[in-house]
Amino acid sequence: MDTQHLQAFVAIAETGSFSAAAERLHLTQPAVSKRISILEQQLERPLFNRIGRKVSLTQAGLSLLPSALNILQQVATAKRAIADLNGEVRGRLSIATSHHIGLHRLPPYLRNFSHQYPDVKLDLHFLDSEQAYHEILKGRYDLAVITLAQEQDPHIQADMIWQDELRFVVAAGHPLTQKKLLDLVDLSAYQAIMPDANTYTTRLVKTLFDRQQQPLEITMVTNHLDTIKMMLAIGLGWGVLPASMIDEQLSALPVKHPPLTRPLGSIFHKQRSLNNAALAFLTMLKAPFDSQHTDN
Repeated sequence: MDTQHLQAFVAIAETGSFSAAAERLHLTQPAVSKRISILEQQLERPLFNRIGRKVSLTQAGLSLLPSALNILQQVATAKRAIADLNGEVRGRLSIATSHHIGLHRLPPYLRNFSHQYPDVKLDLHFLDSEQAYHEILKGRYDLAVITLAQEQDPHIQADMIWQDELRFVVAAGHPLTQKKLLDLVDLSAYQAIMPDANTYTTRLVKTLFDRQQQPLEITMVTNHLDTIKMMLAIGLGWGVLPASMIDEQLSALPVKHPPLTRPLGSIFHKQRSLNNAALAFLTMLKAPFDSQHTDN
């Protein structure tokens, strides 16, 4: 079986679409269809059910998928190991990151990395932290820089880089700013604007409210913290944001509660052989930023 055929098979299985797979692989749809046709002829079994525009795996396809993923990962690992034999830092580095970290934490590191290692092609993907975690488990990217999960999968290597302090905030002039000290019950009377319920931040806040048996009314949901900041700044409710995002548009509320923090850091799959570029980037992330600062 040709690895290009397996790549097309996996892309369709994961996207559920021939056209989406073609876009991912930078191929035409007929080219993708031809690869699948050849693969199905070799295996003498159909791999996909095609009903209208809906595509799903047949039993043969379900049986092939784990092996195909493993084969492609082993081939990629071998290529990286051979390319790194000379010790040079070059090639492709795929990184998944959350929007907040990608916009507010990573830019100086990415700038310095590109300056120091111009032969590395950075492939940056913005995803929710939970989605990025899942993609690392599937071996899709070299590494991710995200909000770390509360419990780590045994296949994941996680390292905390930053500790994000979280604060309850509202728009300047919001009624909640009139009190010198607030309890969670005071917040319950107003609508909250939060990330999705499955995110680390919202689970953390919900646990806090549940422990005090207070209702948490979340009326608007978005996983982009910059969008939440905008909605809070125009007075649509209260929310929780990193202290680093608070400016003159927002007021931090004096709420009585245990300190709220979330760990931010890097993850990668323990069974994935990291190339020299990934190792160099992780080293840069973990070093004090002042020690790696460039003049450019």
